[in-house]
Amino acid sequence: MTILTDRRNDTRVSIRVPLRFKPIGAQNAQEQAAESENLSQRGVFMWTTYPLNVGAQLELKLRMPGEISGGLATEVHCTARVVRITEPNLAGRSGVALRIERYHAAAERERWAC
Repeated sequence: MTILTDRRNDTRVSIRVPLRFKPIGAQNAQEQAAESENLSQRGVFMWTTYPLNVGAQLELKLRMPGEISGGLATEVHCTARVVRITEPNLAGRSGVALRIERYHAAAERERWAC
């Protein structure tokens, strides 16, 4: 018998937030748009049509909502790693689970609108 355990340490909030990502180390890769399904301080689950592999490292930009940051919504830049990918749905989008490894608030000059 297999017992599955939830390894998440942080509370996930079901919230759809537009985000942008770009694979680190992929030459000529364009910044991609996606949308989160849920967020925590250490992870994101998003939907995308862009092909990714488990273990890939991404540069991620999003507006971290107040429910997660504990204050005002803040634009953040993250380094995240792909830890799980679901099979594509009927719309051709795969669910991608990301573990946030590092993040910082975007400086005023780095901010962008989704």
